Amino acid sequence: QVQLVESGGGWVQAGGSLRLSCAASGSIFSIKAMGWYRQAPGKQRELVAIITSVGVTTYADSVKGRFTSSRDNAKNTVNLQMNSLKPEDTAVYYCYARVTYTDPNDEYNYWGQGTQVTVSS
Repeated sequence: QVQLVESGGGWVQAGGSLRLSCAASGSIFSIKAMGWYRQAPGKQRELVAIITSVGVTTYADSVKGRFTSSRDNAKNTVNLQMNSLKPEDTAVYYCYARVTYTDPNDEYNYWGQGTQVTVSS
């Protein structure tokens, strides 16, 4: 089992910045990818940013140029720096990790508990 603990989030006015952090712990053999998803009220959960173990980062089009994600493989942590926040960024943000153990083809998905980000206009 892997536990993902998030920190950060909160309330900010439009144009402001927030930083989210996530740390993974537990029975970790290899984290193939680590990143962030978000879910706004009445909407499906969507990808925000994800980083592979070799450092390839994918961002949602809606956050490109505003959000930056970074990962520390040695510490099993991932961060999300959110700048120029907009009201439409309001959502619960979830840390995500895709983990493998002895079989590299057998992948497991883990989620954090979620942290609220609210951007007021």
